[in-house]
Amino acid sequence: MATSATPAHGNAKVADRILWTSSFAFTVSFAAWTIFAIIGLGIRDELELSESEFGLLVGMPILSGSVSRIFLGVWADKYGGRKIFAALMFISAAATYALNWADSYPEMLLGALLVGLGGGTFSVGVPYVSRFFPPERQGTALGIFGAGNVGAAVTKFLAPFFMVAMGWQGVADIWAAGLVVSAVIFLALTQDEPRDEAHDRVAREPFLAQFKVLGHAQVWRFSLYYFFVF
Repeated sequence: MATSATPAHGNAKVADRILWTSSFAFTVSFAAWTIFAIIGLGIRDELELSESEFGLLVGMPILSGSVSRIFLGVWADKYGGRKIFAALMFISAAATYALNWADSYPEMLLGALLVGLGGGTFSVGVPYVSRFFPPERQGTALGIFGAGNVGAAVTKFLAPFFMVAMGWQGVADIWAAGLVVSAVIFLALTQDEPRDEAHDRVAREPFLAQFKVLGHAQVWRFSLYYFFVF
């Protein structure tokens, strides 16, 4: 593992491999993050959900994937983005597969909450990928990584075909398998990010101390921009 940012920045082939592998893993994670937009229809009919119950079920993964990003970003700084990224994919895969055994609405909500953690790979992947690139290339690299948002469209395009052929359970099985395979590929082709003194200093800070940035007005302003644009 590199001890400073310089060696990794100098190895363009390693950086590019990590960028494209991470972007692929992020795309798959986002595809799973929005799976309830499709399989939720089958679950609604099976459990005879009201419109309010259905809306909460579909929204639960989006909520958990969004709120968890705050904490996941801190943990990525502390423990390393590669480890947290892979862990989120495996957790999301297990939760997606476990939906097959959920036979009540509360169990489905819990499953949706855990599936949603896959959406947190965004806040983990952005700093992870950026640390392999010099400042003048980070914008392009993060633009490529961010294109993984297309995973949501992949699910909305492909999942209906699988659901017609195999039922919503079949979709859950396939998406869970895709997450596991992608996580294994991610671990095989990537490496821990380079760290320097600044990153190590941040990692050593107490957990709550890292939220002191919330005292800056621009943090809330940029968050509001992101809220509307996303």
